[in-house]
Amino acid sequence: METACGMQCSLLVKPSCSHLQRKSYDCNGTIRSCGNSGGLLLGKGKRIGVRSSLRVGDFSRRPLASTSSERCNVGKWIREARVLIPQPRASSSEVELEGVASAELDMVTPKEAQEEELSQAILIWRAIKLPLYSVAFIPLTVGAAAAYLQSGVISMGRYWLLLGSSFLVITWLNLSNDAYDAETGVDKGKKESVVNITGSQRGVLSAAYACLVLGAMGIVKAAQQIGDMRVVALFSAAILCGYVYQCPPFRLSYKGLGEPLCFVAFGPLATTGFYLCHASKLGALAVTPTVLGAAVLVGITTALILFCSHFHQIDGDLSVGKMSPLVRLGTEKGSKVVQAAVVSLYTIITLLTALKALPVTCFALSLLTVPIGRLVLQFIGKNHANKTVIFMAKYYCVRLHVALGVALSLGLAIAPRIPAAAMLW
Repeated sequence: METACGMQCSLLVKPSCSHLQRKSYDCNGTIRSCGNSGGLLLGKGKRIGVRSSLRVGDFSRRPLASTSSERCNVGKWIREARVLIPQPRASSSEVELEGVASAELDMVTPKEAQEEELSQAILIWRAIKLPLYSVAFIPLTVGAAAAYLQSGVISMGRYWLLLGSSFLVITWLNLSNDAYDAETGVDKGKKESVVNITGSQRGVLSAAYACLVLGAMGIVKAAQQIGDMRVVALFSAAILCGYVYQCPPFRLSYKGLGEPLCFVAFGPLATTGFYLCHASKLGALAVTPTVLGAAVLVGITTALILFCSHFHQIDGDLSVGKMSPLVRLGTEKGSKVVQAAVVSLYTIITLLTALKALPVTCFALSLLTVPIGRLVLQFIGKNHANKTVIFMAKYYCVRLHVALGVALSLGLAIAPRIPAAAMLW
């Protein structure tokens, strides 16, 4: 006799065949899913049941199901199992298996609760995007090192002021990006979106512009300390690039112009602006080929991070009409673009060194980052079509961005202290 109470239960089996793991049944006997067309066999001491500890002894290879269309009587089978295996007497408060509601069966074990909590922690970590704040740290550090090479002095107080201001501006960029993307629906399936986590698009947008105001105040204060209004002009232009990149009515990132804007904002504009902020009391700094060359390199690595962040978002971008470069090119051609960008980095460093625009110390230290550049190329070349892991591409690019930025900064800072390097430069 078959019952039809609608209860759902799970039969957990760990058979000798490793590819058979979970079979789900209805109480009315219909097999909901069966991943094997052959016989499902029970081995000795295998655990079955519905969130229970019922164990099956040494059955003589008893088949449970053969195909997904076969019907079975779960209640009858379990009663037979209880006949063969001595079971402890149930207390009066226990309920028979056939009468248990599915909500009572779906209990979460401590391990599953821990995994769910860990998953939420990962989402929050991704929403913070802490590794991406390197785009605030590297332009500032490279600009300060170039100023030190030029004047021999650096103001650490101004450095920390600008670092805090840069972090606030990047926070505005990230939060407003999530807020405005929520309006278009491009982040609908993006679990790590700050708007999806908090549920408040207006609150996220308000926090974003509060960060922008505070960051801008810090930059203006630094400009007042040195009396060079070129700093205000450069950073205003950089922030404007960020605004037209993502904010309405412009949203130029939806037209595929995000990467050029990113290159200009973080390279020639921001890096040069940070360089000018470290002028000494002797007077304003001149914009030299050294700082411009270093700014170009910083701009390329920063734009590369943005470019690679779209590999796993192609379907979502396409669904809302966001024509990012990877939507237009596809992943295979996009991987070739990454290859060309990485090769161009080291080619430009070589040319700038040959032209004496960069000290030889920058060239020598940049060679130490070649393995990281190779790692970026290998990972993207191998996984560009793998939607599961390709989201890591941007983090590989962050590594390259940081490594090359630190190499340039150290090379610029130590060049005057190394006679051979100074002579070659």
